[in-house]
Amino acid sequence: MRIFSILTAIVVAAVIYLFVFQRDFLFSFGTDESQAPQMASAQPAPAAAAAPQDSTPIVSVAVLTSTAQNVDSAVTVRGETRATRQVDLRAETNGRVISQPLRKGATVQANQPMCEIDPGTRRVSLAEAEARLAESRARVPEAEARVIEAEARLEEALINDRAAEKLSKGGFASEARVASATAATQTARAGVAAAQSGLQSTLAGIQSAEAAVALAQKEISRLVIHASFDGILESDTAELGSLLQPGGLCATVLQLDPIKLVGFVPEMAIQHVKLGAAAEARLVDGRKILGAVSFISRSADKVTRTFQVEVTVPNEDLSVSAGQTADITISAQGTLAHLVPGSALTLNDNGTLGLRILGAENTVRFAPVTLIRDTMQGVWVAGLPHQTDVIVVGQEFVTDGVIVDPTYTEVAQ
Repeated sequence: MRIFSILTAIVVAAVIYLFVFQRDFLFSFGTDESQAPQMASAQPAPAAAAAPQDSTPIVSVAVLTSTAQNVDSAVTVRGETRATRQVDLRAETNGRVISQPLRKGATVQANQPMCEIDPGTRRVSLAEAEARLAESRARVPEAEARVIEAEARLEEALINDRAAEKLSKGGFASEARVASATAATQTARAGVAAAQSGLQSTLAGIQSAEAAVALAQKEISRLVIHASFDGILESDTAELGSLLQPGGLCATVLQLDPIKLVGFVPEMAIQHVKLGAAAEARLVDGRKILGAVSFISRSADKVTRTFQVEVTVPNEDLSVSAGQTADITISAQGTLAHLVPGSALTLNDNGTLGLRILGAENTVRFAPVTLIRDTMQGVWVAGLPHQTDVIVVGQEFVTDGVIVDPTYTEVAQ
């Protein structure tokens, strides 16, 4: 049995060899010699046959004639609504709350009292500081009188000193009298300095008393916590009888009119966004709101490489709440672009995005483009001449400089 298997393998190998490597020999062997001259005469001359074999076949492609259009290069981003302002009203002093609480959702006005703290002995401290201030001010005339008295004594001592010196020169006064007059002058000078020091001390006491009064008044002003602006209470105010410490939360107030839309624009599109540009946002419930760009960040996020953009939107009826998701569309300056099928886009050897277009004499040329927007009808691209013949089918089978046989299709604008 093994011998038959070996013989079968040899025969199969021989047949394959003849059909693959000796095909012409088999065909000539099976052909009648009388028909050979006819077949030879029927074959074209070698020179004639060589011509079509050496010529390169022309590739057929589908071409779309596109004309540039002015396209609004709007920037669309996903964002959220945020309160224009939000503040946590916190206590600056300690004490027990003596005011009735306001419930969350209530509308508040600027400077409206939110929480009131028991004054305790603070008013007594203020009265004491005011009394000390009055006492300090009452000491001023006395101190000023002492200065005037000391200056008068100094003047008298100076007159006596000059008289003693003249008498001493004439031999009518002793040296002891001159020394006594000089000592009296020095004592008078010391008295003036002491009186002036007392006056300065009295004035310093007035300033200290005024500071104590201001501190007591400031402490009393901290007893009532007011709303910083018109808004809505996000939380209840502190409950009656609760104890507030410095930094304790009284209430949270939001300002929702106007409201902000916050989104993050990619770095490739940030140059199209301008301050004051009109913007439209679609909320998740289908509502549309209109506003204008009020802020553009000049520093990109280190992780996402996006720029924060804020849009201010009127919200008089307070129908838009903070934290809602919104699709924000920011209008930008229009640009000339072509609408082409997305499948027509290709890459060159350097990885540059572009299109294969027709040049002179149906010669293929690669044109780099900039992608502006992707739509259901196709992609809008910029960077092409005003009117361009774009290869939309077969662009992957041709390269620059190849001559093609174009078939023009209708413009799908």
